[in-house]
Formats: sequence, C-alpha cells, structure tokens
Amino acid sequence: MKILVAGASGVLGRALIGRLRHAGHDVWGMAYHARSLKVLDMLGAHPVQCNAMDRAAVFASFEHIRPDGVIDQLTSLPASPFELPARLPADRILRLEGGGNLFEAAQVFQVGRYVQQSCGFYLDGGGALATEISPLRTGAPGTIGESARMYTALEQRVLSSSMLNGVALRYGFFYGPGTWYWPDGAFSDHVRQGEVALLGGGCSTLSFIHVDDAAQATVAALTAPCGIYNIVDNQPMTMHEWLPAYAQWVGAPAPRRIGADDAARLMGKKAFIIRTA
Repeated sequence: MKILVAGASGVLGRALIGRLRHAGHDVWGMAYHARSLKVLDMLGAHPVQCNAMDRAAVFASFEHIRPDGVIDQLTSLPASPFELPARLPADRILRLEGGGNLFEAAQVFQVGRYVQQSCGFYLDGGGALATEISPLRTGAPGTIGESARMYTALEQRVLSSSMLNGVALRYGFFYGPGTWYWPDGAFSDHVRQGEVALLGGGCSTLSFIHVDDAAQATVAALTAPCGIYNIVDNQPMTMHEWLPAYAQWVGAPAPRRIGADDAARLMGKKAFIIRTA
C-alpha cells in the first residue's frame, strides 16, 4: 500500500516509517519544516513538504501521491510537558483544521483507510480502568475538557464517514527514545530538578506505551476492523507507584509530596486537575 504519514517528523511518525517499510508499504512522509525533509529521506520515506493548514497545498499533495492510506499524526507539541497548556490552543487548531484538510482530501481522492491519532489519557473509566467504550472526559474543566472535546470530534469525524474505512487510536503516554519520558527527556530533567511533586494521594492511573510498540500497533491498524482502539501497554500504574520509581530510574531524588488542599491552594484548582488527571 502507498501510505501517507502526516506529521511524519514527530517521534511516532519517525518510528512509523521504519515499521511501515518493513511491512512492505511505500511510505510518504509529510512535514511542514524543510529541515525535517532530510530526516524523512534518510529514514526511507518519500519526503513531502506541506503545510496542513494550507488546503490547496494538501489537495495538491494528495493529487500527486494518490495514497491508499493516510495516518494522521499531526501535532504541535512543545519540548517540555510543562509548556503544554500554553501550546494546546495551537495544537487543537492544527488537529481540527489541518487534519480536516487531510480528511477532506482523503475523501475526494478515495483513500481506502484513514488512521486518526486520538488520546488515551483523558478517558473516564467510572472509577475502573477505561476500555474502548469509555467516553472521553468532555465535561472536565479547563484544558482537559477542551482537549477531550477535540479528540471526540476527531474520532466522530473519521468514524462517521461513509467514504473511508476509519480507525481511531487512543494512545497512552509515549515513552522511549526521543520522548519526554526517557532519561534524556524533558520530564526527566524536571524530575531531577525537583519540579515534579506527588499531589494528594497520587491515585490517578497512568497507561504508557513504548513509541516502537505504538508504531507497530499503528501499522496493524491499517488492516484492523474499523473502530476505536486503546493503544497502551499492559501495566497501568498509579501515580504514587510510578513517580517514585521513575525518579529512582533517572537518578533523581524522591519527589516531594503535596497534600490535595495545599496543591489546590498553591497552584489553583485548574492546575491541580491538569497535573493529576
């Protein structure tokens, strides 16, 4: 199959290229910055410079490539997770509007399979572990609710199309080389500097996925039945288990603990919710 990966210069996009080529696919990598094209070429993809926000450019790229499948991995994420709240508005615009251009072009040029990146860490499991039928927390306050509503819109868009075979992948937190959650990643730097605290009882449950495993699952999604899939590893962990172990792994001191009331008072309820969700 001829596969177009949008957002191919991201950490998952780069991992995807090798997996797709190994599976025998002809891979085209779309990126916005010219400096990313050389990397995509070195990885074995056909590099395509295109601004997803430019509808005409997107349509011209599709007309030239005529892909059999599209993997939408568009993101606009910062170097550090601490900068995420400020970047989220731009990220939402790119995913909704830029991804909308991709989706519309995919329908016009009769793409057979469309794989949409979604999110597995805003799910509401109702007090238990979330499953594929668990809803996203669209009613949550602040950026969590805003992001959950965005991902819900993305999922509904791809799954409601009568012209495409759509799949939405709800990834967990990425770890592995090039991610925030790796010894040389940004989150590890914050932990070593004592900037990450364990808030309240640390009862939130986290699900991670190694970026290479995420790439392998994404390749499998090209031939999977249409629907929503949670792409996470099989070891969900509570924050009070995970954060101290992570700090030890990256050579950082044990994280300090802040009570729920103190955290809400010091950082505000909105920040407290964001950091413990």
